[in-house]
Amino acid sequence: MTLVALAAAIERGDLSPREAVEDALDRIERRDAAYNSFITVRAEEALAEADALPAKTGPLHGVPIGVKDVIDVAGTLTTAASKVLADNVATADATVVMRLRRAGAVIVGKLNTHEFAWGASTTSEAFGPARNPWDTERICGGSSGGSGAAVAAGLVPGALGTDTAGSVRIPAALCGVTGIRPTTGRVPNRGVIPVSWTYDTVGPLARTAEDCALLLDVIAGPDPTDASTTPSMAEPCLDGIERGVDGLRVGVVSHLLDGVPLDPRVGTAVEEAIGELASLGATVERVDARFLRRAEVVQQLVMLPEAAEAHLPWLRTRLADYGADVRARLLAGLLLPSSAPVTGQRARRALAHEARPLFERYDVLAAPEMPIVAPRIGEDPVEVGGERIAYRLSLIPFNSPWSCLGVPTVSVPCGLVGGLPVGLALTGRRLGEATVLRVAHAFQQATDWHERRPPDAV
Repeated sequence: MTLVALAAAIERGDLSPREAVEDALDRIERRDAAYNSFITVRAEEALAEADALPAKTGPLHGVPIGVKDVIDVAGTLTTAASKVLADNVATADATVVMRLRRAGAVIVGKLNTHEFAWGASTTSEAFGPARNPWDTERICGGSSGGSGAAVAAGLVPGALGTDTAGSVRIPAALCGVTGIRPTTGRVPNRGVIPVSWTYDTVGPLARTAEDCALLLDVIAGPDPTDASTTPSMAEPCLDGIERGVDGLRVGVVSHLLDGVPLDPRVGTAVEEAIGELASLGATVERVDARFLRRAEVVQQLVMLPEAAEAHLPWLRTRLADYGADVRARLLAGLLLPSSAPVTGQRARRALAHEARPLFERYDVLAAPEMPIVAPRIGEDPVEVGGERIAYRLSLIPFNSPWSCLGVPTVSVPCGLVGGLPVGLALTGRRLGEATVLRVAHAFQQATDWHERRPPDAV
C-alpha cells in the first residue's frame, strides 16, 4: 500500500494508527534481518506514540515512517552508522521530525546509512551493509541506503533520507523507489548531522511521486532557528500533481546518454521513459549541457573541506574509529589548500549563471539517475559500458551537477535491467519541486515500473 493510500485508509477508519504501526513493526521484525535497513527500531516508543495520538492530527495521521540515522529523534540513538557516535542519544527532535509528528506520523525507527552519510553504498564497517531487496548480495546505494531498502521491501511506506551529492537519488534508483532531493534550503537541516553545509538537504523516499509530494509538503518550509533555510513562496507539491505534462518542455541532457560511461541497457530504458513523456504531450529536445561536467570538481572543492571542518574535533580524538573510506575522504579535505572552498564557491556561482538559460528554456531536464544497476557488495571497480571504473567515480557525473546547482531532482523507477531497477532523473528549476513531481506522477500514471516489487517484499 502506498503512503497516500495508507493515510486515507487510516482516515476512513479502516485501521487504527496502532494497527498501522503494529503492521510495520511486524514486517520489520520478520524481514529486516535479510536487509539490515534499520539500525534502531523504536517498537515500544512507536506503539505508545500511536496510542497517544489525538483523534485527528494531520495528513500523516498514524502513518509509520523511518528516518535516516543522521536525523535526530529525541531519546533515540543517532549513530550515523559510526563507532564515533555509537552511544549518542539525541536530546531533541530534528525540525523535520517535529514536522512529521505534527502531521501525525509515527517514527518507527532509524535507518542504516553509509557512515556519516558520506558514501554511495551504505556498507558501514560498524553496523554492516544494508542489502538491496531486489538481490541481497547487492548494495542498495547510499548514503540513504537503509531508507531505500526499507521502502522497497515494504517495511515502511515512506522514509526520510539526506542528500549532499546524490544520497537520496542513488538508493531510490538502485532500489526501485521514488526519491527527491529538494532545492537546497527548502527543508531545514537543524538536528541533522552535517556532511557539507553548502549542499546538505533532507529529502523523502517512498513508492510514488504522490507519496513524496505529501512528505515534502509536510517537512518543507523555513525554520527561524535554522540559517540554512530559505524563505520562499514555493508552490505546494501535492496541489497540482494531477496537471500532467502537456505543453511542458523537457530537455534531455545528451552527454549523460552518450558522452560518459553508461550501461547501454540503462540508456535504452531511460530513452524509452523519455519517449513516454513525449507521448503524454511534453515537448522533448536534446540539449548540449557538457559545461555541467565542471560541477564534478567544483562540488569536491567545497564539500571536502566543509566535511573535514565539521569532523575536526573527532578527527583529533577518534581517528581510528572511522571506517577506512570515510577517514580517507576526511583527511583529503584537510589536505586541500585553504583557498579551495573560496575558489569552489566562486566557480559554483559561475556555473549557476551559465546554467540559467537552460532552466529558462526547459521546465524539466531528463537524464539517467545512475549509469549502472546495483553492483554486488564489495564490487569496486565496476563495469560501466565495457569500462572498469571506481564505483563512486562512475556516478558523480550523474549527480553532482544538480547538487552543485542546488536544484530539485527526483529519481523515478523506469525499467529493469537483469531484474534490477533503473532510475530516470527529472531535474527542475530552483524551488520547482511541484513541477518535477508533477512530471514524475504523470509518468507513473502511464507506466507501472513503480508498482514492480522485489521478489520477497512484504
